[in-house]
Amino acid sequence: MRGSVPARASGPAGDADAAAWGELLAASYREIGAMRDLPIYNDALGVEAVGFCRFNGTIVGIMVTPWFMNVVMPASAVAQARSGTTLRIRFPAGDIEFTFSEVAQMGRIASCSLFSPMFQFADMASARATAEAALAELMLPADSEEAVRRREPATRPIDRRHFLRGALTEQRG
Repeated sequence: MRGSVPARASGPAGDADAAAWGELLAASYREIGAMRDLPIYNDALGVEAVGFCRFNGTIVGIMVTPWFMNVVMPASAVAQARSGTTLRIRFPAGDIEFTFSEVAQMGRIASCSLFSPMFQFADMASARATAEAALAELMLPADSEEAVRRREPATRPIDRRHFLRGALTEQRG
């Protein structure tokens, strides 16, 4: 795919640096006080960096704020000599499209929106759990047994013949 970056996960050696980068990014978002005045701001939420780790020679994680939840990474490692506004990145689950933006004190980042606004989250615990689940799905290879199992419907469609014979029972995997 044009503009795709192939995925290869790194070991945990750089995860402390990745978590530190995520915390610096979170601190930058906490300083954006003007967002509090906008109608998209969810007062029940805070700013948190979730699951930042080393991946494919860069850092990836999820940023939760009261106004959005995004997959983010530093743009410098994935956009070398690239002048466009978007880039497709290959993850184990598949390719996702990132857009570039500038964040004060952090410079250029690449992000992919998961939720905005954030009103479907009643509290930070539910937003964090969703972010953790989204990151786990992103890192799950699309052809893995687990991914295939998750894509299968929980119940099979109603078969007319079984319906007429009264043999309707749910079959769960």
